[in-house]
Amino acid sequence: MTSPTRIEITAVAQVVAGHAEPGDDFQGGMESIIRMNEDFPLETLAGLQDFSHLEILWHFHRASPTDVALHARSPRNNPNWPPTGTFVHRNHRRPNQLAVSHPKLVRVDGRDLHVTDFDAVIGTPVFDVAPYFPVMGPQGEVRVPGWVDEMLTQYWATSGQAE
Repeated sequence: MTSPTRIEITAVAQVVAGHAEPGDDFQGGMESIIRMNEDFPLETLAGLQDFSHLEILWHFHRASPTDVALHARSPRNNPNWPPTGTFVHRNHRRPNQLAVSHPKLVRVDGRDLHVTDFDAVIGTPVFDVAPYFPVMGPQGEVRVPGWVDEMLTQYWATSGQAE
């Protein structure tokens, strides 16, 4: 068995507005701003405004390496849902504590990408920004166990958020 590959990556942007605290639900309706680093010329964003959605790779920066959980557990510790492994969960307990989100792009304003339906919090480092191409999304039928839809019924809801 070969040893794992290690890479070093640098954030290309940071979340500067939006959700202040992580949450399990009520992630919808908030406008967030992803601010691109000044290291990149503005022309690196040329044409991005023509897309409705982005693909964002980001880091759970508030998590600790001690949060990583390499075992099966019930989602949200709910005993009504079956224990599932680390790579079935989409949270900060993953080994590299990385996430991928697909927010809606509202507008590009200089280095600021205004988005909605983004579940990262202020201060989050963003490692990659790309437009979402539907043709590169899932092909064929997409299926998930029933507990996923049950667990996430309020995920993109807007009620419950502080104004």
